[in-house]
Amino acid sequence: MGVAVWRRTARPAILGLAVLLSQAGLSLVGGTSAQAQWGDSYQRPEGGAYYEAPPRRRPRDAYYRDDGSTARQPRYAPPQEAPRQFYWPWEDRPQPVAPPPERTYRAPRPRSTIGNADAQRPSPAVKRRERPARAPVPPKPAIAKTAPNVQIAVFGDSLADHLAHGLDDVFEDNADIAVVDRAKGDSGLVRKDVVDWPKSAEDYLRTNSKVRYALVMLGANDRQPIREGDETVDPLTDRWKALYRARVEALVKVFADHKVPLVWVGLPPVQSESLSRDLASLNDIVRDTVTKAGATYVDIWPGFVDDRDRYAASGPDPEGQIAKLRTADGVHFTKAGDRKLAHFADVELKRLMGTAAPALTDPPPTATVAPGAPSATPGPSLDGSGQPTDTAAIDRQITAMLPSLPEPPGVPALPVKPAAGPVVPLGRTEVSPGGTLLTGRPRDSDNLGTVERTLVRGNAPMPQPGRADDFRWPPG
Repeated sequence: MGVAVWRRTARPAILGLAVLLSQAGLSLVGGTSAQAQWGDSYQRPEGGAYYEAPPRRRPRDAYYRDDGSTARQPRYAPPQEAPRQFYWPWEDRPQPVAPPPERTYRAPRPRSTIGNADAQRPSPAVKRRERPARAPVPPKPAIAKTAPNVQIAVFGDSLADHLAHGLDDVFEDNADIAVVDRAKGDSGLVRKDVVDWPKSAEDYLRTNSKVRYALVMLGANDRQPIREGDETVDPLTDRWKALYRARVEALVKVFADHKVPLVWVGLPPVQSESLSRDLASLNDIVRDTVTKAGATYVDIWPGFVDDRDRYAASGPDPEGQIAKLRTADGVHFTKAGDRKLAHFADVELKRLMGTAAPALTDPPPTATVAPGAPSATPGPSLDGSGQPTDTAAIDRQITAMLPSLPEPPGVPALPVKPAAGPVVPLGRTEVSPGGTLLTGRPRDSDNLGTVERTLVRGNAPMPQPGRADDFRWPPG
């Protein structure tokens, strides 16, 4: 009884004490209400704006996978437990991890040959046709030119050296013609201190009587000032061109005095555009001077340019095949370029060789008559005149004495057509009477009226027996 009364009286006191303790705890923590933690979905506005969490950055230990995505690399690998011999019933035994299988080549499955008689037959052995090995082409035997009767001398700079090599290939099969290379690489007509070409050509022609033809190719090194005494003249000025023309004339005069046919080969275009323009100016000076002196000038410029008249390093060779004609420096020629360069000069050389008669070193033998011998008197000719001295004249006389052959019977003589018809002025207004042509044959008379009936009235002509328009049956 007493315990029940104590419980009824102590319970309100305990509840009041609990309320007091809870208020005291709130006062110690603070008078403000609890705020949401960072990262919670409940964010309270502060200062009129919502709190924004900083952007999440990719962790430093992230790495890229092979498929392009990223994943976090573990900072440490979990320790692997060593295998044990005894495990409790509630523990999981670790399963051994099998290594990934290696990819191996899988042979294709053989096809079934059941019911296929052709497949069971052994495949015939394929015999490859053996190509016969090409026989090595023997080198062309060089013809020894021990005593050539004709010499072709080539004078000039390094480009003339290529010209001499090309001509040597052209005349390699001719033992009677030799090409003499007299080119000097750094020479020209401007600097006489390197080579004085008029004097050098004069000395060579005086000591070599077998030189029948001469070729000159100069000017590639001449785009520089000319020194005439104490005067220095800038290149390609009017005074410079006059001096250069005089030096070309002096060199051409040397060959004219020795009566040696001269072929002057012009300069080709080069890779440098400015140098090509200057070389074209030199070609104009040389062309005018050489042609006025009666020598031959060969223009090779079109053979080494493209369709737009620009420098071309490659082009057709003399056989028509596309080949590399110029070297890497853009000035000199390759072996194919040498042959093409010589082709231009070879045309003029062969023209001169065909027209010019070779000079005779010894006088022609003359017949002598012994004293006291009877002199040969001309006999009578066929027509009673003098003795003909020409074989063609004798043939004409014999033909004139022969009677003309009669024409075979049955062959009518054709009328001789005039070389030209009648001359008719184009400005004449009158026409021929009746519209007939001046050279037309006269119209036949239409006695039966066939032309009028067919062409004017449009009536078909009467069919003739046996003609294509005769449809009578039976035919007859």
